[in-house]
Amino acid sequence: MAGKVQPRNPPLSQKKPSPAAAKSSPPPAVYINVPEHFHPSETTSRYPHYNRREPRRCGCCCCLCWFIFIIIVLVILLGAAAGVFYLIYRPEAPAYTIKRVAVKGVNLTSTAFSPEFDVVIRAYNGNDKIGISYKEGSSVAMFYNDVRLCDGVLPAFYQPSNNVTVLKAVLTGNDVQLTVSDQTALMNAVTEWSVPLKLELSVPVEIKVGSVTTWKINVRVECDVTVDQLTVHAGILRRNCSDRVYLW
Repeated sequence: MAGKVQPRNPPLSQKKPSPAAAKSSPPPAVYINVPEHFHPSETTSRYPHYNRREPRRCGCCCCLCWFIFIIIVLVILLGAAAGVFYLIYRPEAPAYTIKRVAVKGVNLTSTAFSPEFDVVIRAYNGNDKIGISYKEGSSVAMFYNDVRLCDGVLPAFYQPSNNVTVLKAVLTGNDVQLTVSDQTALMNAVTEWSVPLKLELSVPVEIKVGSVTTWKINVRVECDVTVDQLTVHAGILRRNCSDRVYLW
């Protein structure tokens, strides 16, 4: 028919491929610039290693955080318990005083002698609700200028609250050796009627609060005492005791 326009065929580039051709044609290739030093096998082997370390590190951090949290809670609870105990019982350390020192067997003309010290110690427990049980295994020693002159022990006993107990300790030494300088200094001290000595006491005790008894606590006492002479009639010129408590 005249005047009828026939449709043109579309260009080849605009033609849709048939389904069979789409299935058979391979996908377009994608090109990526890879450095020369890149090794696929190395990267493949490292990836599982990195992927495996992250959960382990996270687990260790969680465990550490929980451990620190538990320690902090325990410290807070212990502090609170100690505070309550102090407010209720008001604990005080026992006080010690040297009441008498009698000396035998000191020969100032010889550098070797076997002395004997009879020491009377006053122990005061000023606590209202706390008793002290002194156990076996104590030691008492007398020193002059860091030279151990003699030693002994204290008897085992129980001291109730608000109690004063007087203890006697016999300290003996065997063939004590003095240097010439120590011998000269000791003779000068006796001549001047002022002999400085040091008493060290260490005794294990157990603290009793009501019906509860604690573990052993080591009480250590150091006393500086100055006497006028080294005889049985020695008089005390100065004395000072300080106590330190150590937990076993």
